[in-house]
Amino acid sequence: MRRIAAALFVSLIATAALAGCGSSSASTSSPNASVTATGSYGKAPTEKIPAKKAGANLYVKTEVQGGGTPLAGADAFLGNYVVYIWSGATHKLALSTYTATPQVLSGHLLPGLQTALDGKKMGSRVLAVLPPKYGYGTAGNSQVGVTGTDTLVFVVDMIKTYAGTASASGTKVSDGGGSLPTVTAKANTAPTVKIPTSTPPSKLVVKTLIKGSGAPVAKGQEVVTQYVGLNWRTRTVFDSSWTRGAPFGFQIGATPAQIISGWDTGLLGVPVGSRVMLVIPPKDGYGSSGQATAGIKGTDTLVFVVDVLDARTGAAG
Repeated sequence: MRRIAAALFVSLIATAALAGCGSSSASTSSPNASVTATGSYGKAPTEKIPAKKAGANLYVKTEVQGGGTPLAGADAFLGNYVVYIWSGATHKLALSTYTATPQVLSGHLLPGLQTALDGKKMGSRVLAVLPPKYGYGTAGNSQVGVTGTDTLVFVVDMIKTYAGTASASGTKVSDGGGSLPTVTAKANTAPTVKIPTSTPPSKLVVKTLIKGSGAPVAKGQEVVTQYVGLNWRTRTVFDSSWTRGAPFGFQIGATPAQIISGWDTGLLGVPVGSRVMLVIPPKDGYGSSGQATAGIKGTDTLVFVVDVLDARTGAAG
């Protein structure tokens, strides 16, 4: 359910690579310190990368100092970014979010990027130059076109942070129940879901459990969620953002789709701050092929309890 672009942020090498990395800034004589990013926060930056081979040290510079909440630990945050791949004396743009919507970044980032962003305040723009040992190491990442000798250059605008315990903030209206699963939970904790022994519904069901007071989710927005997912047949949890310790974000209604169709359809129009139960038949889930890695058969109905924490449109939301 996660976009391929996330591979640019999720580390494929041990986080122990951070040990002994020393200063987060390269020498001022290093080519890495010659990289610049100009422009206003919230707008696509203009970067200058020297036409020479990158240095070996991590370089971090806060281009714009924000005044918001500092990024702590593995908290998720909403941000815009550009990333360049610096190979030898040339470089190319790999990805930019400024032409679409900001994205939620969560979990373990690339080691150098984690170092660069930890403790930075929301509203900041951070420049980070990551030589291979602070990125994907000598293995590189063929999925995103990064070799084992490439340096990555990031510029990240940090918009809003979300704690791993963030949950729906609206007014409770239902626990579900009857022919539907029953949901119980305390604030800021993962909900517990009890699935009945009855046959699941054959059509998509969207049940509001907590009604938020925010704007309704609209197509094309980046939606920030907490969720727990269960298999109706086995009555067991197969996935949960709560256990990963960070909320999950995606663009709703994207082409190609970033999530299963039951989410794309079921969460449209849901007010921010809400908690909803989605009962998703196979055709709106993983189809007849199922999802073997999660123990989901092609005939399985899925149950998700989703907290809609936020929904953002545009460069700075």
